[in-house]
Amino acid sequence: MTCNLLLVDDHSLIRAGVRALVLDLPGYAVIGEANDGSQLLAMVEHLSPDIVLLDISMKQTGGLEALQQLKRVRPQSKVLILSMHTDPALIMQALESGAHGYLLKDTTATELAHALEALRNNERYLSPAIAHTVITQALTRNQPPPDPAGSHNLTARQLEILRLIVRGKSTREIANGLGLSVKTVETHRSQIMKRLQIYDVAGLVLFAVREQIISLDD
Repeated sequence: MTCNLLLVDDHSLIRAGVRALVLDLPGYAVIGEANDGSQLLAMVEHLSPDIVLLDISMKQTGGLEALQQLKRVRPQSKVLILSMHTDPALIMQALESGAHGYLLKDTTATELAHALEALRNNERYLSPAIAHTVITQALTRNQPPPDPAGSHNLTARQLEILRLIVRGKSTREIANGLGLSVKTVETHRSQIMKRLQIYDVAGLVLFAVREQIISLDD
């Protein structure tokens, strides 16, 4: 089944470049383009995209404002932020506002494919290039740490997979690296989130750092 995408960026050359990359990926189609958040909201209801590739900095209605409105209008659409910004607070705000992934604009075609595959499979994706940024931001937040006993509920294999998830690896990359099937990794991922009661990348990063499962030097 084809996965339908909507591109939202106020630079036509950026949209053209992303569209060209998507056209080379089997199973995906670009069904519409918008140059700001207002156009996105006007288009999304009748186009019903599976995934929205959304820039943050746009004229008129910006990306974060549009993201928050989009989650109310069509929460089933996944949102992949495609931005040049690496500001930690902005990235965390995007994730907390409902973005399912964050990808830098200087990404490769391969990484774009990994990100789209993750969202298509109801997973989240964080570009490895900004994983350290998100970890740092999570550490500076004034939030109560999770129950220290929580990490003891994970098996050695699940802890290994958690480290890879936090580093931004896709399910397929984890499966290939560990010699497991994609289905097995998906099962482990689901069990990890269920046991920790954490269902987003930012939360997993915070947990992993505070439980010393991963460090800033990793």
